[in-house]
Amino acid sequence: MRAAVVTEFGGPDVIETRELPDPVPAAGQVLVEVGYADVIFVETAIRRGEHGKFFDVQPPYVPGGALGGTVRAVGPDVPADWIGKTVVGRAIGFGAQAELALTTTDLVEVPPELDLQTALAVYGDGFTALMLEQLAPPMAGQDVLVTASAGGMGLLLIQLAHQAGAQVIAAARGDEKLELSRTQGADVLVDYSRPGWEKDVLEATGNRGAGIVFDGAGGELGAAAFRAAADGGWMSAHGAPSGGFAAIDPDEAVRRGITVKGIMDLRADSTTTTVTGADVIARAAAGDLKPVVDQVYDLEHVADAHRALEGRTLRGKALIRVSR
Repeated sequence: MRAAVVTEFGGPDVIETRELPDPVPAAGQVLVEVGYADVIFVETAIRRGEHGKFFDVQPPYVPGGALGGTVRAVGPDVPADWIGKTVVGRAIGFGAQAELALTTTDLVEVPPELDLQTALAVYGDGFTALMLEQLAPPMAGQDVLVTASAGGMGLLLIQLAHQAGAQVIAAARGDEKLELSRTQGADVLVDYSRPGWEKDVLEATGNRGAGIVFDGAGGELGAAAFRAAADGGWMSAHGAPSGGFAAIDPDEAVRRGITVKGIMDLRADSTTTTVTGADVIARAAAGDLKPVVDQVYDLEHVADAHRALEGRTLRGKALIRVSR
C-alpha cells in the first residue's frame, strides 16, 4: 500500500510517500480502505518532535488520526457485517494517511445524507467542538469570543455559539479570514494582527469582557484573550498554533473568578464529557455542524498540507485524499 511516512523529526520535507506492507487486522481490529484522512495543526508539531509528553511516537511513522473510508476486512471476534460499510473513525495510534489503516470497532457509519468528505471533515474538529459546547456554560445571551476563528474548529464553534443565541466575537488574522467567520455566524470581527486587539473585544462587550472564551490560538494571543475575558467568566485554552498553549497565571484566574479549562479537559469520557462520534455525525446530518473545507491534498502532497497549516494560509480545513 502507499502511505505518507514521517521519516525523521524535522520540517515538512521529512514526509515521503512510500510503499509499505498491507496491515492485517488482529483481534478486535478493523481494516479500512481510506478515502480521506484528516490533517490538523498538532500533527505539524508532532512531526517536529514536539508534544512528546502527549504523543508517544517515533519516526518513521505514518501520520494521521481521523479517517473515512470503506471497511475491507475485520479481525477475529469482529462481526463480519462491518465489511463494505462506509465509516469514519480513528486509526489505532496514527496511520490514517495510508491506503489501508487499522482501527478499532469504535466507528460511525456514514449516513446517506452526508458524503464521505463532509463526514470526515466534521468528525475530528466536530468532536472537540461538541466537547467544548458540553463543558462550557450555556451560551445563550453570552458574549462568546472565538480565537483562530477561521480554522476548521473555530468555524464550527462560531456555528454552535450562533445557534445558541450568543453574540459571537470572531478573532482572526486578516480580512479574508474574518469575512469567512462572518459567513458562519460571527457578529463582531476582530483582527488580532493589530496590537491591543483585546480592547476591541472589551468595547464590543460594553467593557464587561467575553463571558465565554474559546481560545484556539494559544501563545500571546491566548494570553490576550484571557485579558479580554469577563471576571467570573469561563475560558478554554485548548489551542497551540501560536507556539504553545496560552500561559495563564492560575492565581490571576482565581482572583478574577475565571474558570480555565485546558487541553487535558477535552476527554470524551465520564470524567469530563460524554460526546461520541455518533453524536458528531448526527449533529452534522441535522445541519448543526457544517465543516468548511479549504484544500484537499493528495497523498503525495501531505508535506504541502503541513506547510499550509504552519503558514496559516488555510481558511477552514485541509484534508488528505488517499484513494486514487
